Parts: sequence; structure tokens; C-alpha cells
Amino acid sequence: MLVLVAPGQGAQTPGFLTEWLDLPGAADRVAAWSDAIGLDLAHYGTKADADAIRDTAVAQPLLVAAGLLSAAALGDITPGAVAGHSVGEITAAAFAGVLDDKAALGLVRKRGLAMADAAAITETGMAALLGGDPEVTVPHLEKLGLTPANINGAGQIVAAGTKEQLAALEADKPEGVRKVVALKVAGAFHTHHMAPAVDTLAKAAADLTPADPRVTYVSNKDGKAVASGTEVLERLVGQVANPVRWDLCMETFKELGVTALLEVCPGGTLTGLAKRALPGVKTLALKTPADLDAARELIAEHTA
Repeated sequence: MLVLVAPGQGAQTPGFLTEWLDLPGAADRVAAWSDAIGLDLAHYGTKADADAIRDTAVAQPLLVAAGLLSAAALGDITPGAVAGHSVGEITAAAFAGVLDDKAALGLVRKRGLAMADAAAITETGMAALLGGDPEVTVPHLEKLGLTPANINGAGQIVAAGTKEQLAALEADKPEGVRKVVALKVAGAFHTHHMAPAVDTLAKAAADLTPADPRVTYVSNKDGKAVASGTEVLERLVGQVANPVRWDLCMETFKELGVTALLEVCPGGTLTGLAKRALPGVKTLALKTPADLDAARELIAEHTA
């Protein structure tokens, strides 16, 4: 059984879309998406520097577009399940047929703008903690006023809060944590700092008509499979101000009997977590078109 997953913000790197645009029809597809949402995705995916694509309003649509483009290059596939980390959940919703590509990109454009506006209110950020025990780490973060915004499993928790709180964390790491790594994001996502974005996103979602998922859709909120398109959309809205429970998503993958995990472009982050948390599950990250043949072989081996 194959699960198709999409990464979240921070996975982007300068020029990561360049080779994908050389595929037949890719440039035209991205140009149409760019026109639809008022953002030059090709420019940001090929020529923009790291600071430009760190902008939340740019990064989020760019990541969803990259995920959709790389999945389309695989051809017509039906995974056993889909999931996405943070903004990757919108990509996964498109994989599952809950939203079409245009609706997904329109929603993520509004999400990115709303979260960027919320992030501008207070200087905030996020940092990954490597190692440690969640039962020790989470109370320590809360003591410092930080939120465990992403509980990713495989020994990784992402803290979010103000720059001052993150600086205090650097000086006072939880017991057992080996390293604190600042993330390439421009705000404390999945915390109360994002509350203003929830209202904006709810209004945008009200204009959409979601379909029920065609395949199992696993939600970040609690790792549960969601069968209603309306509920998927409701969770996408609330999720911007609530923690990502990727650890619970991976537990659900185990329960579903997943045997392979394929991460769409710009893959790597979720594949790394799966290698540590899901022993025996084959993994592959779609970083460039050179990975497509190996991905197709993996799909053939792990789908009915």
C-alpha cells in the first residue's frame, strides 16, 4: 500500500522548480496557474533567491504548485492514502479529489496572504528540536511560552513563538535535545499567532464546493482518516492555528498497512521522518524529474 505525501513550508530551495518546467506541458500549466492566482510561480520557482521564497505568501502557493506538477508527471496513479504536512494538506486534498487544482491553488494563495498578514503583527518564527523526549520537551517549551507547533515523530518537535522566546530556547534547551535549528519560515505557524488568518480562510473556504475524498485522506489534526470533503475543508481552515500532529499521521500509516511512502517535490523532509519512524516502509522523495522512473517503479510495486 502506497501513501502519497506532500511537504510543508521550509522545504523550498532556490531554483527547485527549474527542471520540472522542462517537462512537456509543465510550463504552460504553471503559467495558467500563475495567471489564475496572480503570482508568477515560474519566476519564484526558478530565479528568486532564498529570501524571496521564504515569504509566506509566495512559499505556500509555490509548494502546492510543485507538488501538483510533480505528481502529474507520474501519470494516473491511485495511492492507498494521501497526507500532507501543514500547507501540504492542501496539496493532498487535491490528490484526493477534494479540490481541483485551480481551487487548491486559489485557497493556498489566500492562506499564504492571510498567514503573512498575521505573522506581520508580531515578529515570530519556528525552530526544530532534534532529539529529546516529548514528555520532557513539551512542558519545557510551554514554560518558555512557546508552542509545540509540529509534533513530527522520529525525535523531532518544532517550537513556535516570538523571536525572544526562541532566543530563550537556544539558551535553555530541553534535556536530551541535541540541536535547535531555525526554520526557513516567516512566522509562528500553527499557533495562536495565526488566529487572524483563520477567519480569512474560513470566508475563502465558504466559496468552495469540496468533493468527498476518492482515497483515504489522513489529517494533521489528529492523524485520523477523514471521509467527508466538507470536514477536510473545515480542518484545513482550523489547522493554520493548531499544531500539526505528523506523528499521529505516521501512526495511522502503520495501522493502514502502508508499505511505501512517496513524497512529492520538493521531497525530502517527510521521507527522512518516515525512514526513522516507519522501519520497513520503502521511501522515495521526488526531488527532480530524474527521480520519476524510480517513483514509477515504487508505485507499480506497492499499488494494486
